[in-house]
Amino acid sequence: MNKKITIAIDGFSSTGKSTLAKQLANHLGYVYVDTGAMYRAVTFFAMQQGCINTDIFDKQSLINSLPSIKLQFKFNAELGFAEMYLNDVNVETEIRTIDVSRFVSKVAEVSEVRTKLVEQQKEMGKDKAIVMDGRDIGTVVFPDAELKIFMTSSATTRAQRRYDELVAKGDDVSFEEVLKNVEERDYIDTHREDSPLIMADDAIEIDNSHLDIKEQFELVLELVNDTIKSA
Repeated sequence: MNKKITIAIDGFSSTGKSTLAKQLANHLGYVYVDTGAMYRAVTFFAMQQGCINTDIFDKQSLINSLPSIKLQFKFNAELGFAEMYLNDVNVETEIRTIDVSRFVSKVAEVSEVRTKLVEQQKEMGKDKAIVMDGRDIGTVVFPDAELKIFMTSSATTRAQRRYDELVAKGDDVSFEEVLKNVEERDYIDTHREDSPLIMADDAIEIDNSHLDIKEQFELVLELVNDTIKSA
């Protein structure tokens, strides 16, 4: 019987972390948790409540509202992955817009938000056999994870991927707007005081600028198999 491990995938926005994590979880029969979706759902809630827009960010109102935010992942058999539910409403589509992307890094800077979500994430992973992706999985959520991957790619490459994804969904965006968003998120993610995006000392860095999805999966699956053998 193969030993169950914890796989932590961190990295910059739009590096394809979620795509890789979903592939690995499906292949291994592990639970997949997209922590970005959790931060996006809280951001969507904050936008709905008028706590954040282009002019204001009322952090205290959001902090006060945190107890009334209920987040759940519910598996969708047709899609093959779990979708995000906010207070029992499926918000999987709504949280993937450029509007939410504009504010998510700001919301993720709030320590009280991070504390609430990290607590939930640790609980989800207590039995191992999990693939979790985000910004602080290998450093904060699962510092003892058996395998830590840190994904990177140039801002232009990532913006192009994100732009193509949004256009395919029918969103009306410009490449310049997406690139600006990627660069802004990089800055906020790496400079925040609470759990900034940094590579864990024992993480394996993968620059996927020139890898396709299949090549990336095969490369990481080899690392997973080696880790399971030596665990």
